[in-house]
Amino acid sequence: MTAPERLDPTAWDVAAGWPAVDAPAPDGLRGRLLRPWFAPRPGELRGAVVLLTGALALTAALWFDASRRPDPSPPPAPVVEVTAGPASATATGPDRGAPPAVDPFAPGGPLGPAAGPTVHVTGAVAAPGLRTLPPGARVGDAVAAAGGALPDATLERVNLARPVADGEQVHVPRVGEDAPPPSATGATSQGVLPDGRIDLNRASPEELATLPGIGPARAAAIVAAREERPFAAPGDLRRVPGIGEATFQRLAPLIAVR
Repeated sequence: MTAPERLDPTAWDVAAGWPAVDAPAPDGLRGRLLRPWFAPRPGELRGAVVLLTGALALTAALWFDASRRPDPSPPPAPVVEVTAGPASATATGPDRGAPPAVDPFAPGGPLGPAAGPTVHVTGAVAAPGLRTLPPGARVGDAVAAAGGALPDATLERVNLARPVADGEQVHVPRVGEDAPPPSATGATSQGVLPDGRIDLNRASPEELATLPGIGPARAAAIVAAREERPFAAPGDLRRVPGIGEATFQRLAPLIAVR
């Protein structure tokens, strides 16, 4: 018996680049690799279909899972649109429901300087009226806050160094004015006259100490001297130990005896 005839393994479809359809797959390694693609057996064909179907199902499952996952990027911040509201003041007046605006740096505010005394400045000043002064202010500060003294003012009759108190009236007399007007009766005490001069017989030691060159020790000496014998005239101040002629001449416009 003779062996079956074999076809030439080089019988290829030259135009397509693979073995002819009616030619058996070539032997060898190349034949074993090419045969399942060009001449699959029934079992191999079913396996290829199963693999392809599984790959498509896996791809669809991965795509569906990826589409259901939340976006890992954070959501954008919301944009808040700010519009101008209506004005707080109308033609009939301000909005009574809104609290009044407070300047924190104003005098008396939480961040501003402490509020000082408010005094009434009258007489020979440029702008008489109420003036709020800084803490520790003196009569000279009150006169300056009222625009300064006028040319006909007699400042030598005013103790510009005296501290002022809240609610006090500071009067600057004019030339030829003998007594202050009836409205100017608000002296801080019996020791301070309406024109600002210090009464040597009635002033307290603290008021005497406001005179230039008179400290607490000399003020106590003045009190002791008047208790021994009241002053009859301002010139009697010379009999107080430590007060000479030069000191008296400096104090003469600022003192009085009543």
